[in-house]
Amino acid sequence: MLTLPQVEEVYRILAQEMPGRTPGAKGPKGQPDAFRSCISCMLSAQSLDRNTAKASAALFALATTPQEMLELDDRAIAAAIKPCGLYNNKTRSIRRFCETLLAEHGGVVPETRQGLMSLPGIGRKCADIVLSFTFGKDVIAVDTHVHRVCNRTGLTRAKTADKTAAQLEERSPQWALHDGHFWLIQFGKRVCTARTPKCETCPISGLCEWYSGQA
Repeated sequence: MLTLPQVEEVYRILAQEMPGRTPGAKGPKGQPDAFRSCISCMLSAQSLDRNTAKASAALFALATTPQEMLELDDRAIAAAIKPCGLYNNKTRSIRRFCETLLAEHGGVVPETRQGLMSLPGIGRKCADIVLSFTFGKDVIAVDTHVHRVCNRTGLTRAKTADKTAAQLEERSPQWALHDGHFWLIQFGKRVCTARTPKCETCPISGLCEWYSGQA
């Protein structure tokens, strides 16, 4: 695993090479409020982005608040979110999420990771996405691209996305937390791709543990 000074150097290079957080960034789910961001994150599990978008649009055409969502019957919710798959399980999760949100938080989505993860259907990834994109917190949310990049380069050494997120929080300099998610995901899509990483032109190849092992 890279040393902390090396980790900081990686971030400095990525900050120069990647666009970072763009004005008006709405996050992977592109929703206008915390409630809909949470629901869309739940729908995105094992679903392609385009299918998640279809399911989210159909569901939010019917309801945009926890109260409205609970007025729908399960068949209506399941039919709306069918494009994203696992729609019966996700319907049950959405109902439990809305019930708990109303009962324990008065319908207001909490602004802490602990509070978010106490809600049914919300894991670390979803919680961090909402914290970063909806509430503007300095958090690095870990998706598949970020998880791959971090463990391939040596920024972290973890088998799960949640453990990667925890190590990033411990090992990243404070100044990198605001844009870190953006740098890493952009780097993962443009350079450190899953099947054919562009190592020969990679700006951090001199620090990358995987590249040093391949050279």
